[in-house]
Amino acid sequence: MSQLRFKVVDEAFNRKADPVSIPAERPQEYYGKYVFNRQRMFEYLPADTFKALINAIDNKEALSREVAESVAQGMKQWAIDMGARHYTHWFQPLTETTAEKHDGFIEHDGKGGVIEEFNGKLLVQQEPDASSFPNGGIRNTFEARGYSAWDISSPAFIMGNTLCIPTIFISYTGESLDYKTPLLRALNSVDRAATAVARYFDPEVRHVKSYLGWEQEYFLVDESLYSARPDLMMTGRTLMGHESAKNQQLEDHYFGAIPSRVEAFMLDLEIECHRLGIPAKTRHNEVAPNQFELAPIFEETNLANDHNLLLMSLITEVANRHHFRVLLHEKPFAGINGSGKHNNWSLGTDRGVLLFAPGKTPKQNLQFITFVVNVMAAVHRHNGLLKASIASATNAHRLGANEAPPAIISIFTGSQLSDILERIESTSNSELSDLNNREGLRLNVSQIPEIMLDNTDRNRTSPFAFTGNRFEFRAVGSSANCASAMIALNSAVAEQLIDFKNKVDARMESGESLRDALLEEIRELIRVSKPIHFDGNGYSDEWKAEAARRGLDCETSVPVIYDAYLRPESIRMFRDAGVFSEVELKARNEVKWEMYTKKVQIEARVLGDLAINHVMPVAIRYQSVLLDNVSKIKAIFPADKAAVMSSTEMETIEEISRHCRAIKEEVEAMVDARRVANRIASEREKAIAYHDNVVPRMDTIRDHIDRLELMVDNEMWPLPKYRELLFIR
Repeated sequence: MSQLRFKVVDEAFNRKADPVSIPAERPQEYYGKYVFNRQRMFEYLPADTFKALINAIDNKEALSREVAESVAQGMKQWAIDMGARHYTHWFQPLTETTAEKHDGFIEHDGKGGVIEEFNGKLLVQQEPDASSFPNGGIRNTFEARGYSAWDISSPAFIMGNTLCIPTIFISYTGESLDYKTPLLRALNSVDRAATAVARYFDPEVRHVKSYLGWEQEYFLVDESLYSARPDLMMTGRTLMGHESAKNQQLEDHYFGAIPSRVEAFMLDLEIECHRLGIPAKTRHNEVAPNQFELAPIFEETNLANDHNLLLMSLITEVANRHHFRVLLHEKPFAGINGSGKHNNWSLGTDRGVLLFAPGKTPKQNLQFITFVVNVMAAVHRHNGLLKASIASATNAHRLGANEAPPAIISIFTGSQLSDILERIESTSNSELSDLNNREGLRLNVSQIPEIMLDNTDRNRTSPFAFTGNRFEFRAVGSSANCASAMIALNSAVAEQLIDFKNKVDARMESGESLRDALLEEIRELIRVSKPIHFDGNGYSDEWKAEAARRGLDCETSVPVIYDAYLRPESIRMFRDAGVFSEVELKARNEVKWEMYTKKVQIEARVLGDLAINHVMPVAIRYQSVLLDNVSKIKAIFPADKAAVMSSTEMETIEEISRHCRAIKEEVEAMVDARRVANRIASEREKAIAYHDNVVPRMDTIRDHIDRLELMVDNEMWPLPKYRELLFIR
C-alpha cells in the first residue's frame, strides 16, 4: 500500500497542464451558444409565438397550449440543429443535487421507421417517479406519480447532446418535492410585498426583482491522490489526517499566482460556463492551499440558482478532464479554511433602482433606509430559521472555524450605516429635516453620500453582512443549493414588508404624512432589531454569551436547529407567503433529519473500515519492526545498556498499543451507538442520537489515528498525507 502511495504522489506532482482548446472568437461571440435565450427564440419561433412567450416571461403569466406547442417545435429544431438527440426535464429534488431522465426525440413513423418528434405536452410536463426521491412521507412507495413542469423564466440549454428544460417538481397531490417550486413562490411573495412599499417612493414601479450573486469556493485534488483516499471518494472529505507543517499560515496562497494546471482547468471551465450562459467573471486562489473561487455577474435569483447548480455539475466534468477531482464539501481538510458559497443578495425595481443603494435625493435615501431596516428586522425575527436554512451535516464542520462565520446569525452594517441608524433613532422627524442645512454633516437621511456603502472595512466573522448595495449571506455552504437560503430570506423579508406597509398605512389613515409615518416605523424597527446588529468579532466567547443574552438562536446541534422550520411563527410566515404548507414543511424536515443521519452514518462506516483495515494493521506492522529491533538489541548488548538503548522504541511500542487499543474500543462503541440510533423510529430523534453519540466517537477515533500518523514510518503509512494532498505543482 505504501508503494502505491508514493507512486500516486509522484504521478500527481509530475503531471503537466493539459492543453485547452481556446475558441477563436471572443467570449461575446460564443456566449450563450448552448442556451435557448431570447436571441435563439427570435430566430426559431414565429413572431406571434416569440411575442407571447416573452410577454409571459416578463409578466409571469401562463402560456396557452397553442403557444407551448409552437415553442416546442422551435425549441426542438434549435436543439437538433445543435446536435441534441435527447431531451430531459432538469429539476432539483430534495437531494440537493439535480435530476434528469433522458428521452430521445424519436417516435414510430408507422412505416417501420422513426421520426424526430417533440410537442408542447412533452415540453410542459413529464412524470418522474415521485416515490424514488426524498419526500418526507408525502408519497408512499406504491404512490409513484409526480410531475415536473416547465419553468419558462429559466431558459432551456444543451448539455452534451441533451436538451435540458428547467422544471419544477411536485407530487400528484400538489405538494412541492423540490427547491425550485418554493423558491419561485418566495420570489413572487417578495415581489408583491416589496413593490407595494417601493410605490411609496415611485408609483410607477410594477415589479421588484430579487438578485443573487454567488461566490463558489472549491478545492482541487489530483485524481490519483483522490483515488488513494477512500474517505475522499465516499464522503467528500478527509476523515483522518494530521495537518501539514505548512498549510495556510503564511497566507501566501490567497490571490497568489495560479498554478499552470489549475489555470488551464479554470480557462476550460470559464469557456464552458460562457457557452451555457453562466456569466463567470472572477477567478482566484482562496486562502487555503488548493482552494479556489469562481464568481459570476449578478442575475435574477431563480436563474442565478439554476446556473450555480449547473456549474456544480459542470465543474466536476471539467475537473475530470484535467485529471483533478473537485471537492465541494464545506470542510474537506481539518485545520484550514473550509469552503462557502457566499450569497450576495439584493432587491431592485423594474425601473432600474437598487433598493439597498442610497440615491442623490432625500426621497431616494429614505427608500434606502426603509428597505435596509426592514431586512434587519426580518433577519432578527427569523434568525433561527435563516440558520436552519444553511445548516447541514457538512456545513457544521465549517461554521465557526478558520474564518468561516459562526453558527449565530447577526448583521454587520459597518460604522457609517450604524451611525445613520443611531441618528435616526435618536432624532425627531423635524430635526432630521433640519439636518439638510448643517454644513459638513453628511450622515443623515437626506444627505447619505454615494460613497458611503463601500468605504467601511469588511467583517469576515459576520454571517450576514451589509457590503455595499447588497447583503452578503456568508454562512451558506459550498455544496448547498442556494435556494434553501433564498427561500427563507425572501419569505422573511416579504412578511416583514407586508407588516411594515400595514402599519405605515394605518398611521397615514390617522392623519400622519407619508414621511412621518415611514420615519416612525423605521425608528421602531431600528429599536426592535438592535439585538441582531453586531459589528464585532463573531468568533469570541464573549459574543456567544452576549448573543444568548440578546435572545438570538445559539443552538449548534444541526438536527435541533432544523426545529426552527416548525416553530409556529415559521409555519405562519411560510403559509401566509404561499411558499410552504404545514404538510410540506413537516415533510421537508423529515428529509433533512434523514439526510443528516445518512451522511453521518456513511462517514462513520468509512472511518471504522479505514481505522480497522488500513490504519491498525500498518501501526501493528511498524510496532513489530520496533519489537524486532528491541529483541536484537537485548540479544547483543548487556541488559543495562540494552534497556537504555531500547527505551525510545519501548515508549513508542507502548504508545502504539495504547492508540490501537483506543481505536478498537472507540470503533466498537461507535458501531454500538449506530445500532442503538438505527432502532429509533423518529427521524428527528435518530438524527439527534447520531449527532450526540456517533459524531463525538468519530472525533476521538480521528485524534488517535492522527497521532499514529506522526509515529508510524512514513514509508509504511498507507494514505496520502495532507502535505501531499494540499499542494499542486
